[in-house]
Amino acid sequence: MERKKAEEIIDILNGKGKADLVVKNAKVVDVYNKEVFESPVAVKDGLIIGFSSSIEAQEEFDAEGKYLIPGLIDAHCHIESSHLTPPGYSDAVVPNGVTTVIADPHEIANVSGLDGIDYMLEASAGLPLSVFIMFPSCVPATPFEHSGATLTSESVGKYMENERIKGLGEMMNYPGVVSGDDEVLKKLEKAWKAGKIIDGHAPDLTGRDLDLYTFAGCMTEHECSRPEELREKVQKGMYVMLREGTSCKNVLPLLPGVDERNSGRILFATDDRQPTTILSEGAVDYGVSLAIRNGLDPLYAVSMATLNAAECYGLSDRGAISPGKRADFFLSKTLSEGLDADEVFVSGKLVAKGGKILEKGGTDASDEKVKGSLNIKNLTLGSFRLPLGTGKAKVIGIIPGGVVTELLEEDVGRDSDGLWQYEEDRDILKLAVIERHKGTGNIGVGLIKGYGLKEGAVATTISHDSHNVIVVGKTDEDMLLAVNALEDAGGGIAIVRNGKVLSVQKLEIGGLMTKRSLDEVAKEISKMTRIAHDELGVSEKIDPFMTLSFMALPVIPRLKLTDSGLFDVAKFEFVPIES
Repeated sequence: MERKKAEEIIDILNGKGKADLVVKNAKVVDVYNKEVFESPVAVKDGLIIGFSSSIEAQEEFDAEGKYLIPGLIDAHCHIESSHLTPPGYSDAVVPNGVTTVIADPHEIANVSGLDGIDYMLEASAGLPLSVFIMFPSCVPATPFEHSGATLTSESVGKYMENERIKGLGEMMNYPGVVSGDDEVLKKLEKAWKAGKIIDGHAPDLTGRDLDLYTFAGCMTEHECSRPEELREKVQKGMYVMLREGTSCKNVLPLLPGVDERNSGRILFATDDRQPTTILSEGAVDYGVSLAIRNGLDPLYAVSMATLNAAECYGLSDRGAISPGKRADFFLSKTLSEGLDADEVFVSGKLVAKGGKILEKGGTDASDEKVKGSLNIKNLTLGSFRLPLGTGKAKVIGIIPGGVVTELLEEDVGRDSDGLWQYEEDRDILKLAVIERHKGTGNIGVGLIKGYGLKEGAVATTISHDSHNVIVVGKTDEDMLLAVNALEDAGGGIAIVRNGKVLSVQKLEIGGLMTKRSLDEVAKEISKMTRIAHDELGVSEKIDPFMTLSFMALPVIPRLKLTDSGLFDVAKFEFVPIES
């Protein structure tokens, strides 16, 4: 702080000037002592300056006895999963009391490389929502798929100098860390030298390998699924995130592992949250409220979602209601029953009320370098052929409620030419992943069980993490039509049935995001979800689009499909489809 500013604040506190704002009749949530106290809160130039009732202000706001809570911090999210650009995402989540997010743009980076990161930095500047970026560490996620870009260690250093980039994004290549892979160590070294944090991504890593992983500086984890895993990772010095996304829901399974002793190492995150989920449930506030309603002390829950996250990512200017901190806070009628943001303040200004954004911000970021385009080579009906020498095959088994899959060995149908054919009495469908960035002509074809589709096909350019086209269907004809519909749209989601395109959501930014609003996007997705369930027969147990998008992710066990073929994550190698 500059001396002149300090002198001005001293004068105000000594009764020789006025604050900009005083919020009176508030129950202030103290995340340091884990208690609530009643006091006015004074703000000057976007900072909290004190609690004295004698402070005069230009403006008063009556909290009417509501709880005054620090702005929530989402410790790990992919803005792209909302289908919204950063300004649209800010409009969507700030009314829920979320004032800061730690965003990993590896989705758009896999499509557009450094241009994608630059776009996210530019598009997220000047928003009511503070967006900090983690530089993607694994683009592509593995060498077993083809993405639109490759980010090497050479590109990391320059970006580490940017104040809004808080560190190196989720290190999914934990085998590379443990084995001392040269390129992985070079990336880690850039973060080490910059003194910045490294996000982890190592489900079920334990023992000696976890020691090596944390020794290398991987300090956060959002992929925990069991209480004992949480406790071991906290023991090794990691911050563990209670994640509540659209598909991956870990808050309730992990709560038994959280107590007062380790609560200082627990954060909240959303990771991947679709627009309909944000609209119907909220953002990271939903996970916090869910934990509170299921027995977590609300004062500890709020501290995890504010102070802990701020300390983890070196955000010393926020995370608490205390003098000198940013005046990012919201007012909630409830605390012990969960959070309900009535009014949201950012830097002391009212920006949202009653669930609606009042003050929009942001820049008109150029999207020319990240426009959606599909470069698919020589795709025909024959591309989807799946010859099987026997009637037994490896099948990806969907497990509802997450993105982990099973490796199944199933008897499957074949026609007279030995090609796979759909059978009405079996829930087994054809799945294909088609390289869409550089026109390589690569296509991986496999089988999947548990999706439930009885008619038509579903295709999307959202397929983690390389975001090639992924399509599931009953017939090759409908699968091809769905992919062609995506080409015409420049990316997005397409649903077809019996040779007719039923619905397309256009995502013009990298095939991942759109400039349309949350309400518009959620309405589209809701309509398409109903079509998928009601007209195509997709299982009600799964989200038809997000579940599909993770079937191409070869860093989450067990069996996945990339544009290069069927991949066994446990063995970390390609496997033949025939058993």
